[in-house]
Amino acid sequence: MALPYITGYLDKISLTRGERLSVMVSCTAAPRFRASLVRTICGDLNPEGPGFREIEIPSAADGVYPAREQICNAGSCVVVPPSERFSALSSFSVQLHVWPTTPLKGEQALLCIWDEASKTGFRLAIDGNGALAAHCADGRGGVAGVSTNVPLTERQWHLVAATYDAEAKTLSVIQEPYSRTGAGERPVVASVPVGFDFSLPKAALTIAARMTGGTAEAPRTSDHYNGKIEKPRLIRGAASRLDMEKFRGEALPADVAAQCVAFWDFSVGIDGERIADRSRHRLNGRAINLPARGMTGSNWTGEEVSWKNAPTQYGAIHFHDDDVYDARWDADIAFDLPEDLKSGFYAIRLVADGEEERIPFFVRPRKGDRRAPVCFLASTATYLAYANLNPVPFPIAELLSSRLIVLHKANLLIDEHPEWGPSLYDVHSDGSGVCYSSRLRPILNFRPGFISSFGAKGSNLREFNADTHIIDWLENQGIDYDVVTDDDLHAEGYELLSRYRTVVTGAHPEYFSAEMWDATKAYADAGGRVAVLGGNSFYWRIAFHPELPGVMEVRRCGPAIRTWETQPGEEFHSFDGKRGGLWRAHARPPQSIGGVGFISEGFDLAAFYRRTAASRDPRAAFVFDGVDDEIIGDFGLQGGGAAGIEIDHADTNLGTPVHALILASSEGHTESFRLVNEEMSITVPTVTAPVEARIQADMVFFETAGGGAVFNVGSIAWPGSLSHNGYDNNVSRITANVLRRFVDPKPFTYERE
Repeated sequence: MALPYITGYLDKISLTRGERLSVMVSCTAAPRFRASLVRTICGDLNPEGPGFREIEIPSAADGVYPAREQICNAGSCVVVPPSERFSALSSFSVQLHVWPTTPLKGEQALLCIWDEASKTGFRLAIDGNGALAAHCADGRGGVAGVSTNVPLTERQWHLVAATYDAEAKTLSVIQEPYSRTGAGERPVVASVPVGFDFSLPKAALTIAARMTGGTAEAPRTSDHYNGKIEKPRLIRGAASRLDMEKFRGEALPADVAAQCVAFWDFSVGIDGERIADRSRHRLNGRAINLPARGMTGSNWTGEEVSWKNAPTQYGAIHFHDDDVYDARWDADIAFDLPEDLKSGFYAIRLVADGEEERIPFFVRPRKGDRRAPVCFLASTATYLAYANLNPVPFPIAELLSSRLIVLHKANLLIDEHPEWGPSLYDVHSDGSGVCYSSRLRPILNFRPGFISSFGAKGSNLREFNADTHIIDWLENQGIDYDVVTDDDLHAEGYELLSRYRTVVTGAHPEYFSAEMWDATKAYADAGGRVAVLGGNSFYWRIAFHPELPGVMEVRRCGPAIRTWETQPGEEFHSFDGKRGGLWRAHARPPQSIGGVGFISEGFDLAAFYRRTAASRDPRAAFVFDGVDDEIIGDFGLQGGGAAGIEIDHADTNLGTPVHALILASSEGHTESFRLVNEEMSITVPTVTAPVEARIQADMVFFETAGGGAVFNVGSIAWPGSLSHNGYDNNVSRITANVLRRFVDPKPFTYERE
């Protein structure tokens, strides 16, 4: 039996006071639900901590609404709007290259011109036996179908084609393995008579799915295909095999140009949704639900690994039956935020028969508003990377946590509803890595109160909820702060940060675009102050889509902690054409911006820091004002200490400034903490703590040339220690000391001896 639920998503994640917000809701728990606006202070349900804290804010959203279930139509495809050129055809042929990844999963549409209402049209598909099949129907009972009865080979290129000959009244298919190695696979041809008059409907043409309703702009689809498709063509007349060979090229030959109805070229516009038809008819289409682009085609030679340098070798799109960009739900609530909202963390709270849901968003200052001295940077890129990460299919979850995994209702719902989309740590249903993530869908682990399944002691918070420990502390300390997001920083760059004296990161600022990286570095170098209150910072290079809001891309290539690996030749982002992977591989190691970089992770117990001799340096006196303890953070809600989960260390070879002070280093990590892959050129026995000396979180401080400074704790667990003992502890005191000095406009100076 399906679990009852209420969930939803928002059209925006970062807003200003007075701005309009739309809320999309799906509810199976009750016939009605109640909505309200809340300000999120702390999302931790652990009673040993500050407690879950939110403030209800009166708004126009308050009220009771009728509930309904809304369906997410996952699965990617290409849709070409209806054209009279389709219905004007008598005889026709279609052809394309396919690289199927799950040929035996059931019927999968390859190319269709199909009207679901009248059951009229043509379909070229992979049938239930994994073989190429074609099907035509006239909507009046006339149906004809033909199959090669030979399964396509998984992950091998094939030429597939179908021809309808109106004069001979036959429907034929061709399935021909395409191997540059000369493996000798033989082509298969099959034909069947068509005993009725058949013509194509004036319907949309779809590639990689069959359209069952909706419109070309917002289609409903089924029979989704898994795998790559390249060079789809629609040809007037019953094309010969020689004609088909001419259409397989990168350009349209003059002697067959008149036969060409559409010549779709997936190597054009790789960074967008538009699908270009290079025939004279310009029957352009659109990619739906973000299938993966910048993918190697059947003609990839391996000599070039960037689609920018050899676009014709990247004329393939990889489609998946679980791709999703926009769930396309209708809005149940649309309202203007109150004009008096202060900047901060907020959520729409939904309640239905005991079921509760909170959908977060962030309020940033409006242009012209007074700016607080402190800016908290909400790590929305990291939230998006982990969106709907679920331990149910995650094969190493228990190994990482060193315990049996506890599943909560959100985990079960994510497992029940794969159509809500995976995280960037997951693989698709066909085993290929997930490289795009969108916020326009329900994201159940991006919620106040969500408890992570990773961890062995304490609150087990990650990402968004771990960041609420900082928000709670800022509120307790009475520190004036604004909130901006990674999305804002990517769009506005240095100018956004320059309005603040201090920028504070969250617990896990892992994912950074080039625009974000450049802005943060420029801000620190120009005199800004950056306090990194987390770990695994500035690690992966990402790209945001140049046109579509709310979607980002990761290509997991090169040495790194990663759950999947890009295929050869597919390391470059489709969104910006830049190579993905770690910032370290782009000559920008995390140490060069934040002083420390990722060294290890462990999800059982956290450890503590021990102060170093450098902590007595007069330059760091302000950090330890009122702190006499040698041991820092031997307490906390995240694993029992301030140094844990994911930790970073200093390394001058990787960019830690030579004048940086390592103020404290962690001790006592368990053997679950292992050295990260990029630190090893060969596997050795000493890759775990406490044997490997490099596995430690380093707390660093250094000044920048423009009078600015950086303070970095190098640990995700740090914020979980802030509230210990009623906020009266050395972690809280050190953090307050740093922010107090960082908002002081007096420049930092340092003269090398």
